[in-house]
Amino acid sequence: MSSGAAAPLQLLDGAELAADEDRAARFELGAHRILAGLVRGGAALGWVEPPDGPEVAELLGGVLAAARAGDAALRAAYLGERLVGLGYWVRYARPTHRPHADLEKVAVEAAAHGRGVGRALTAALIADARRAGIEVLTLDARGDNAGALHLYRSLGFTEYGRLPDFVAVGEQRYDKVFCMLDLRRPPQ
Repeated sequence: MSSGAAAPLQLLDGAELAADEDRAARFELGAHRILAGLVRGGAALGWVEPPDGPEVAELLGGVLAAARAGDAALRAAYLGERLVGLGYWVRYARPTHRPHADLEKVAVEAAAHGRGVGRALTAALIADARRAGIEVLTLDARGDNAGALHLYRSLGFTEYGRLPDFVAVGEQRYDKVFCMLDLRRPPQ
């Protein structure tokens, strides 16, 4: 990050990212940098070992394809030209769950923590879900991720369940916390 004036936060959606091949390629590289770096630092993002570039590219390709079909939303956060965060939700595939989606990932590089990036990404994804007609947005988080759980609660998510000691990272065990946001109610 530069030491000059702070660049304004810019959020792009999946269509904006995919519209420019060069930007899309840089996004993939930046997303890999962020996800691998966070996992290397112990972040609870679903991987025990940092994902490799092709794995991240495949994941993002699937999310973008689902977004084009109206079954997902992807957001990228930039400070100036630097990708500092990303997040996405995906609609549930089961026919009885189609009105609902899971907020699968919100990831912000460590250097950008405390700058409102996670809040802006999550709020944008909630707005995208409302526009897509999602009725209930769910997520799960590792129980020791107090910052994320606080953020989600502050945006209206409520805890609806917890599996004690469910997440295994080596010898460590953590609760898996389930949260939901009912989008059938008007925003507050």
